[in-house]
Amino acid sequence: MRLSLLATTAPLAVLTATPAFAQEAQTGGSDERDEHTIVVTGALTDFGATKSDTPIVETARSISIETERDFVIKGSQSLDDVLTYSAGVTAEPFGFSTRGDFAQVRGLDAPEYRDNLQYLFGFYNNTRQDIYTLEQVEVLKGPASVLYGAGSPGGIINVVTKRPHGTTEGEVRLDYGSFDRKQIATDFNIAIPGAEDSAQFRFVGLLRDSDTQIEEVADDKLVIAPAFTARPAPGTEITILANYSDQDSDTAHQFLPVTGTLFPSADGQEIDPYVYHGAPGFNAYNTESFALTLIAEQQISEAISIEGIGRYLDTQADYRQAWIAFTGNGVPRIDADGNGGWTFYLADNRSEQLAFDVRARADFATGPIEHELLAGVQHQNVFTDSDTAYLYAYRTLNAFNPQYLDVPTVAEVEQFKGDGPKNYVDSTGFYISNQMSFGDFVANAGIRFDDVTNRVQNGSTQKDDATSLSFGILWRGPEGISPYASYAESFEPVVGVDTITNKQLLPQEGRQYEVGVKYQPPGVNALVTMSAFDIEVSNLPNPNSLVGGNSQQEGVSKVRGVELEANAFLGGLRLDGNVSYLDAEDPNDLRLTSIADWQASLFALYSFSGALEGLSLGGGVRYVGGNESSGLSAIDGSLLTYRVDGRTVGDLSAGYDFGPFELRVTARNVTNEEYYSVCLVRGDCFPGEKRSINGALTYKF
Repeated sequence: MRLSLLATTAPLAVLTATPAFAQEAQTGGSDERDEHTIVVTGALTDFGATKSDTPIVETARSISIETERDFVIKGSQSLDDVLTYSAGVTAEPFGFSTRGDFAQVRGLDAPEYRDNLQYLFGFYNNTRQDIYTLEQVEVLKGPASVLYGAGSPGGIINVVTKRPHGTTEGEVRLDYGSFDRKQIATDFNIAIPGAEDSAQFRFVGLLRDSDTQIEEVADDKLVIAPAFTARPAPGTEITILANYSDQDSDTAHQFLPVTGTLFPSADGQEIDPYVYHGAPGFNAYNTESFALTLIAEQQISEAISIEGIGRYLDTQADYRQAWIAFTGNGVPRIDADGNGGWTFYLADNRSEQLAFDVRARADFATGPIEHELLAGVQHQNVFTDSDTAYLYAYRTLNAFNPQYLDVPTVAEVEQFKGDGPKNYVDSTGFYISNQMSFGDFVANAGIRFDDVTNRVQNGSTQKDDATSLSFGILWRGPEGISPYASYAESFEPVVGVDTITNKQLLPQEGRQYEVGVKYQPPGVNALVTMSAFDIEVSNLPNPNSLVGGNSQQEGVSKVRGVELEANAFLGGLRLDGNVSYLDAEDPNDLRLTSIADWQASLFALYSFSGALEGLSLGGGVRYVGGNESSGLSAIDGSLLTYRVDGRTVGDLSAGYDFGPFELRVTARNVTNEEYYSVCLVRGDCFPGEKRSINGALTYKF
C-alpha cells in the first residue's frame, strides 16, 4: 500500500547544499569573495526557500538549486525534468506526465511554492507551472514548518519568478523538437528611460503547439506574465507580478494494466507502453489560471526592514479521462483476449487562494554575537471544489488493440455528475527565527505557532493547532571544511474522526535529525556536500498492519539516507554530480511506493575557448534504482509486492553562440531506453519518458 504523506503546505530546514555555480558578474567578481563564500548562479534571496540571503555554504540546511541557465543546457521542458539532476529527489515517480509535476523529496511528497507562497492545492485543479517564467528552482529538504506552517516532512519545492531588473534587454526563442513540438517565447526587460533605477517592466510570454509521446495527447499552452517594479522613495520597492496560463491537453498517464506490461499475458501479447487507452473526443485536461502577486519591501533603518508578499490565485481544470477499470489488488484487469471494462471519469475542479506573508527583519549584535532576526505572520485562505462523475466499466476496450467505439459524449457523462463538497482551509502562523554568527560558527533557531481550520460547506469543521521548532549549527572550519548539524519539525492536519476513540484525528508529525559537511576547496569554484539524515513521521494510519488490529494513528514511517552532491567549474568544464541512498519504510515496514534506494547522476559541459569560442558540448547520465509497490491481495489477503527494475538514461547537449544568437540542441534519454517508472500493486504501470530531441534558437537583444 502506498504511504501518502501529503503535498499540501510546507516544510523547511536541514541538509545538503547544492548550488549551481557561475558567472562572477552576478556577484561582483571572485576578488570580492571572502573565504567562506562560494560564487553561485543560484543565490538565495529574502523571498527564496530560506527567506534569507545567507549563502548556501553558510546555511545549516540542505538546499539544491537549478537555475534558468541549467534549464537550457540540460534540455529541461518541465519542472520534473529540471529536478532529475537534484540529489535526494525522485523527479518522475509516475513517469512521463502532462497533468503536473509529482516530484518527491527524500521519498515523500513535496508541495510546490512560488516566491514563498504555496502555489498548488491538489494536482488536478491547477495549470502546470512553466519553467520559462522562472529564474530558478530551489529544493529545501527536510521539515520546514517553522517557516511555512503545515506541510510534508520531506521538503518543499520553491520556484522563483522572473522579476524586473535595471538593464534593458531581452530575447526571442524558437523551439522545435520531437513529437512536433513547436514553441515561441519571449522575455524582455525595460528599465524606463530616465528612471532606470526607479521603474522597470518585464514581460514573459509563451505559445506552444505540441503533440507528445502518447498518441492523441497534446500539450498546447499560452502564458502571459507581465511584471512591474517601482521604487517611489529611498528604501521602498514594490513589485507586481501577473501570470495568466491556459493549457489545452490530455493526460499522458494511461494507467496501463500490469498484465501485458510488468507480467506476461496469457498468449504472450504485450501492451504498447505508449498506447492511448483514453477516449478521443471525451478525454481532456484543460486548465486556466490567473495569479496576481504583490511584493513590497521597506527599509526602515540600516538595521531594520519590513517585507511582505501577497497573492490572489484562481485556477480551474476541466479533467476528463477514460481508462481500463481497476478490479482490486492482484485481480487481472483484462481477460485472456485483452478486453477490460472501460471506465469514464469527469471532474470540474477549481481552487482559489488569497495568501500573504509579512515579516520584519532586524540585524543587530549582542556582544560578539551578530543576529539576523526574522519575525513574521503568514495567513492563507484556500477554497477548493470538485464536481465529479464516475462511470465504472461503462464500455469495453481491448488493451492490445484499442478501438475507440461507442464513446459516450461529455453531456451523457455529465448527467451523472454530483455536486462535490466545497472545502475551505484557513491557516495562520506566527513565527520567529534567529540566525546568529559568532566567530566561525553560524547557528539558527526558530519557533512557530499555527492555527488551521478545515471546513466543508454544509458539513463538519475541524480545528488544529501546532508548535514547530528548528535549530542548527555550522562551523566554518579550516581549508573550506564546514561541518553542520540540524533538527527540524513539521506537521500536517488530518481531517476526520478516529473510529476507535471517536476523537478528532491528530495532525501527522514529522521530525528530522541531520548531520553533514560542506567542502569548498580553497581557490576552486566548487562545493561538495555530504549529509546523513533520519526522518520519522508519526500519527499515520496503519490499515494493513501485519501484526493485527485496525490502528488509526499508531503508524510510524521512517526515512533514513545519505546524500553526496558536488558542483564545480574547472576552467571551461562544468560538473554537477550526486549520489543518494534512501532507506524509506511505511508503517508496515514496507518500502515506500515508487522510491528507489539508490540514485546517481553526472552532468558535464565543456565550453571551448580560442578558435572554437562559443561552442559548448556535454551531456549527462542518470541512474535510478528499482522500486516496489506493496499491498494486500483482494483475492486472499496475502501480501503482494510488484517491483520494477532500475534504469540508466543518457542526455546530450550541444550549443553554439554566434553574435546575438544562440543555437542549442539537446536530447533526453538519447538511447531511447524503454522503462516503467513504477507499477502499482493496485494494477497499473507508468511508462517513462521516451527519447526527445529539441532545438532552440535564441536571439538576444
